[in-house]
Amino acid sequence: MIRDILLKVESDNPHDPALDYAVTVAEAFDAHLTCIAFGDLVNMPAFMMPGLPSEALAEILAASEKSARAAVERFEMAAQRRRISTEHHLVTQGGLSPSEAFATMARRFDLSVLEQSGADGANNELLIEAALFSSGRPVMIVPYIQKAGLKLGHVLCCWDGGAAAARAINDALPFLRKAETVEIVVVVTERAKHPKREVRGAEIARHLEHHGIKAEVKTISGSHIDVTDSILSHAADCSADMIVMGGYGHSRLREFVLGGATRGILSTMTVPVFMSH
Repeated sequence: MIRDILLKVESDNPHDPALDYAVTVAEAFDAHLTCIAFGDLVNMPAFMMPGLPSEALAEILAASEKSARAAVERFEMAAQRRRISTEHHLVTQGGLSPSEAFATMARRFDLSVLEQSGADGANNELLIEAALFSSGRPVMIVPYIQKAGLKLGHVLCCWDGGAAAARAINDALPFLRKAETVEIVVVVTERAKHPKREVRGAEIARHLEHHGIKAEVKTISGSHIDVTDSILSHAADCSADMIVMGGYGHSRLREFVLGGATRGILSTMTVPVFMSH
């Protein structure tokens, strides 16, 4: 059940699609919504700090905190209009990096919501990675072009028989129960590996049926280099409102970084993506 949601609000952009989307998710599930805003030097490159006078750093920090407070005010106003339960956390100085702080906090929530990174918008790539691989909780990434609130007309679940996909579909059950149509999509590639005893998509569809969810299974073809394009193209063709998928990555000196397909989806997505690892 989704009863407790964490949202990262954007301080440097009055238009915050993740905020608007999270408010409608909280409303749909009668959930408590908590926002976190970073008003520190998170956007200041580390190599610039030693060369700046203390007065300049103080001015930059004050401006950052002011923007964060304005973002919190926008959050409170949006939540009040919907009459949902809320609270906020303003981070101005702390021992943890923003990604570490967000992932640590996200462990105590049912779902975290962030905006997709964009060239002219939010820079949330590290926060998304940290939340996905370090929080143990699902993450909803909202496109920076998103205009509508939560819609669950057609939900697309990506299935490859793996553990991450299984975790994502299970974590997404509250959304799938509310969806009008649930579709399990399997991208068949030359390198695709499936459990020997499993008919592609059939067993996970049967599992969802035991939860009262009727799911259709769709198999599409694609090479190992265009899985991302295959998924997004099919999502566009079927007018999907949400994509559910496992978040994959690889270790780099005790850290996780997004895998190719995961990174591809997050960079070119056009609908909200629900991810678990």
